[in-house]
Amino acid sequence: MSPDSSPFALGLQLVPHMSIAEVVDTISMAEQLGYDYCMVADEGLMHDVYVCLGAAAGVTDTIRLGVVTNGYTRHPAATAAALASVNELSGGRAFVTLVAGGTMVLDPMGIERTSPLAVIDDTIEVLRALWTGESIEWQGRRERLRGAQLSHGPQSIPIWVAARGERILTLAGQKADAVVLMAKADLADAIEVVANAGRELGLMYLDRLAFTPEMIDEARGHYAYAILDSPPRMLRNLGIDDATIERLRDAFAAGGPEAIAPFVTDEMVAAYQIAGTQAECRSQLADMIVRHRLDGFLINIIGPGLDDNRALLSEVAQIVRGSL
Repeated sequence: MSPDSSPFALGLQLVPHMSIAEVVDTISMAEQLGYDYCMVADEGLMHDVYVCLGAAAGVTDTIRLGVVTNGYTRHPAATAAALASVNELSGGRAFVTLVAGGTMVLDPMGIERTSPLAVIDDTIEVLRALWTGESIEWQGRRERLRGAQLSHGPQSIPIWVAARGERILTLAGQKADAVVLMAKADLADAIEVVANAGRELGLMYLDRLAFTPEMIDEARGHYAYAILDSPPRMLRNLGIDDATIERLRDAFAAGGPEAIAPFVTDEMVAAYQIAGTQAECRSQLADMIVRHRLDGFLINIIGPGLDDNRALLSEVAQIVRGSL
């Protein structure tokens, strides 16, 4: 079942490296191309996501507007109020994707990534409690509400969780409306963990896709994100042995994501994401949709360039629609 009981969904995750104007133009463009969802990554020191989403709400009509955020850099109650504001501006199109908080977001702020399961669990509980519109007294594992009440009134806002580790996958299966999954070779095992909760929820797959030599080269440069903060199960499924992991991490520490590229093979890229010709990508995605009963696909937009991203979004839409 898809997150909103609609047919197979098409969406994008947007990392706001570009200007706010370009963020808004990209979201508007995605809507014109038929995209159903856009989630903007809350990267802490980039453009404020709620400013971006508020601006996008005014120039779009149908695309669902979401944030990828965590309970470390923003208090869950502040997130509840901000999303309620986006929901009002957009006419009920807001949603949220919760993450555990990654090294690249938390380290620059000097925030230690402690008790990620408790952070996500408390965030879900705070959001749902405040979105009832009632005055709340509540004590969680890390957070507490004392007579807290939103001025916005009751809200109906879907909660997604992007997860890799077993405990957070389990939590997503128990409490989320949808789970966002990544790493192609890890999908089956990750979905099995989610399914053990015995609930029906949306299964969304996030990928970058690589269907040109330039995109495959780009994937090598971004491979660091496949290993940073990833659980052992995922690393095993990606076929990375301990020696390779240490070599990649040493390279990253010395020179950042680009320093990893020379060590990343085509096979490593193909295990992490959909890669090949456009026809091969279409075939892989079609197989994954059926085999894993996916409800949606999200393309990861990680850099500026409106014309380039327009071409990418258009090509991905064609690949996805050709896979159905």
